[in-house]
Amino acid sequence: MLKSKNYSSCPAFDPNPALPSQETPANACDTHMHICGPRTKYSYSKNRIYTPPDSLLPDYLRLTQVLKIGRVVFIQPSVYGDDNTVMRKAMAECPLPNRGIVVLRPNASEEEIATLHSEGVRGVRFNLVDVKNPKKRLPIQEMKKVAKRILPFGWHIELLLHVDNYPHLDDELSDIPVDIVVGHLGYFHPKKTPEDNGFKALINLMKAKRCWTKLTGPYRLSTKKYPYKNVTHFATCLIEEAIDQVIWGSDWPHVCIKTPMPNDGKLLDLLSIWSGAPEIYHKILVENPARLYDF
Repeated sequence: MLKSKNYSSCPAFDPNPALPSQETPANACDTHMHICGPRTKYSYSKNRIYTPPDSLLPDYLRLTQVLKIGRVVFIQPSVYGDDNTVMRKAMAECPLPNRGIVVLRPNASEEEIATLHSEGVRGVRFNLVDVKNPKKRLPIQEMKKVAKRILPFGWHIELLLHVDNYPHLDDELSDIPVDIVVGHLGYFHPKKTPEDNGFKALINLMKAKRCWTKLTGPYRLSTKKYPYKNVTHFATCLIEEAIDQVIWGSDWPHVCIKTPMPNDGKLLDLLSIWSGAPEIYHKILVENPARLYDF
């Protein structure tokens, strides 16, 4: 097992999610969560920047019972690099309908991709920021190669990047032949506004039906405590401008954060506030993810 003394340790998730204030619709989907551990069995990557506490499937399933989550999308965490073993095992053991987003090895065969598809994988993740060696430019050529390989399977590419660093994001991604999914509302700097060119470029992509954005991790975009008021304008702007391209995720177990540990029930309440109407709440939690992830 890898020693963790040289890596930042993350606090544990809140094990007592609050009951949501609004009724969760049937088949509500959490599109962004991670399984980490157990550390005694699965080693983390030497290139990680943090060490999460064990955050196992039974822990997460207790959360789904309280929040009434009916569908799940597992996301490969950066701490495992391109070894998707832990995530795939959790997908196979999860009693809820689920999908997965992997980090794909450059030399993965077509047979491997087909196997992943049969297991429920529907996309490939590119994490450009929360890694040991963050990228300052989009890996366009690498993304095009991956897109060509996954296009026959109907997969998409998920990006974790700071959109405010890419004022021409819409132009840069114009030649990618598969859908793009962007995490954490665009992961902008807390001092930015919706008038930022990078955020506008994200909106343009969404309006063109080329991109989806996850309403995840608002605490990552704020220096404030819940309800992260500086994030509200971004969330409502995404919903108002491109409601058909917005999805929600818990971001459980909330690794590597600088603000107080959030309560997952309260995070779902925040979506209720941002949505403003039951039909929009339903679209974000049920209809949109059903289309994107092929449920």
